[in-house]
Amino acid sequence: MSLRYHVVSIAAILLALALGVVLGASALSGRVLGALTTDRDELAGQVVALRGDRAAVDTRLQATERLVAAGAPSTVAGVLLGRGVAVVAAPGADPADVATVSDLVTRAGGRVTGRLALTDAALAPDRADALRALVPRLLPAGAQLPTTTDTGALTGSLLGSLLVARPGGTDEQTTGPEARTALQALSQAGYVQAPDALDPTPAELALVVAGGGTDPARDSTLARMTGELDRVGAGAVLAGRTGSGAVTAVRNDSALRSGLSTVDGLEGPSSQVAAILALREQADGRTGLYGPVAGTFTPRTAPAP
Repeated sequence: MSLRYHVVSIAAILLALALGVVLGASALSGRVLGALTTDRDELAGQVVALRGDRAAVDTRLQATERLVAAGAPSTVAGVLLGRGVAVVAAPGADPADVATVSDLVTRAGGRVTGRLALTDAALAPDRADALRALVPRLLPAGAQLPTTTDTGALTGSLLGSLLVARPGGTDEQTTGPEARTALQALSQAGYVQAPDALDPTPAELALVVAGGGTDPARDSTLARMTGELDRVGAGAVLAGRTGSGAVTAVRNDSALRSGLSTVDGLEGPSSQVAAILALREQADGRTGLYGPVAGTFTPRTAPAP
């Protein structure tokens, strides 16, 4: 056999192998592509079904929220009969949320003693030192600050002495003129937007309305501020929209969580009603977590006397 014969034989073998690989790969690719196409079609069908399920759930949820909104006045009727509530709006709080919960307080038989709006400066870390220095100068006679250097707690204690008081408490209550003077000073310093009207009688309860954003430093300050409003008065509720970092900050702090009630998802009627029921719960000396994330909207009923 000549060298040419060997070369031709080897070339033929290699060509046959290459042809076999190509044909085998083609057949395999066809089977793989067919399987992938089937999987794709099945997954697409599942996506369509899930979208349909989600649309149905959204429709039912919207219908439920409309029903809750329509029945809200009767649901909260008499819940806060004769009780005063100070409403404090944090930076980022939706004005519509503040207006809605304030209206529900009135429908519940309570009275909104004043609506105070905090500015960004009240929670800004770079303004903390200046605010901390201002607080003792505005503290009404007879009021005491907590033994801490935390700006949120000190500011909350000051606001508490101006806005809320425990019914039947022995502490000297701040007069209307004192409160208005101090709030005006805070307003001039850029920390609050003072209310146009302030009830001369302090509120028993405080409702702090937050937005839905997250800023750890500011959220922590607002959480501790609300905690002091709770300590000074008869109770406080912190309510915020879905994703509220301040609500999360309270829920992650066992000390604050033991005293404050919190409500998430405040953009929905169910949570707005829950905020009013939570105020009553606070007045009764109890605490809870409410909203879609908390998984419940209905505080426990007060025990029978």
